[in-house]
Amino acid sequence: MPTAAEYREQLKALLPPGQAFPRDPGTTLHNLLDGMSTELARVDARAEVLLREVNPDTSLELLADWERVAGLPDKCAGTLETTVQGRRNALLAKLTATGGQSKAYFIALAAALGYQITIEEFRPFRAGMSAAGDALTNGDWIFTWRVRAPEVTVIPFRAGRSSAGEQLRAWGNDTLECKIRKLAPAHTVVLFAYEN
Repeated sequence: MPTAAEYREQLKALLPPGQAFPRDPGTTLHNLLDGMSTELARVDARAEVLLREVNPDTSLELLADWERVAGLPDKCAGTLETTVQGRRNALLAKLTATGGQSKAYFIALAAALGYQITIEEFRPFRAGMSAAGDALTNGDWIFTWRVRAPEVTVIPFRAGRSSAGEQLRAWGNDTLECKIRKLAPAHTVVLFAYEN
């Protein structure tokens, strides 16, 4: 990124030759170019910040605008969305969500929100396929699935991803439950199992 001094020298180089345009320090023209170069350097620095703000994963100043466009915070906003990193995770999950009903979709959704989960689907007991000792999961159990997640999910403060004044750690699973229940197929029942 060019400095104000580099901009000043570039502006001097663009001046036409001759005594009417003195380039010496302390002259009125030099002082004018010095003021212009300071502003050019400031605008250049802000343009570089804009490149970071255009990406929702690195946005800070425009994060609230990104959230407004995405309809966030929604009713699933929980404890983890009190941090910048949690807000970005929720935003990215919302913007990149393609929808789906597979285990892989829900595992990827949870990972985007900052949770590591596994999913267990129940299948009906079938003679020839099931073994002695398997659970008798007939009837409504075939429409039930279990999400296994850590008892506590923690988002720690991270330099470059968090901002000054934030808490050093945020934890909770309320967002996970709300998002999965909201997106789960309507005919299914979701159970949550938290473990260490």
